[in-house]
Amino acid sequence: MSIQILTDYFLQYGAFFIFLIVLLEYLNLPGFPAGVIMPLSGIWASKGEIHFGVVLILTVLAGLIGSWLLYLIGRLGGKTVLGWYFRRFPKQEPLIREKMEMLRKKGCIGVFISKLLPVARTLISIPAGMIRMNFWTYTVSSFFGVLIWNLVFVGAGYFLGETAILA
Repeated sequence: MSIQILTDYFLQYGAFFIFLIVLLEYLNLPGFPAGVIMPLSGIWASKGEIHFGVVLILTVLAGLIGSWLLYLIGRLGGKTVLGWYFRRFPKQEPLIREKMEMLRKKGCIGVFISKLLPVARTLISIPAGMIRMNFWTYTVSSFFGVLIWNLVFVGAGYFLGETAILA
């Protein structure tokens, strides 16, 4: 997807487009470039097309909703999926069990740090649901991680402007 196409979508659909793309990306669906959309939305905010605070609220809300949905998937069906996965890839079972135990021990700190790491930031939600982490603890940890991650990307677009995209 080119930047011009993304800009056209933004002009046509506005804030809803930002919310939808970020939500789909937090659901770990491939092909949805929130890492491009968030800086672009920061650029649009710097040009007065949308308020910076609105962009940040939309992206954090989309991130939380996506994280909640993956948490719910982990909580309701994670053990079934994991059992299937272990039957297909038995050599990975010890490593995955070790990581799940580490998440149990680290708890909210583990979720918070994972929300600041590429790939892990979306995937951590499923095991958090599987270990039945307290939903409110999970939400607070996710909120702060998502806020920092999104602030960096939206802020980069806002403060660096078009030079960030053209570089």
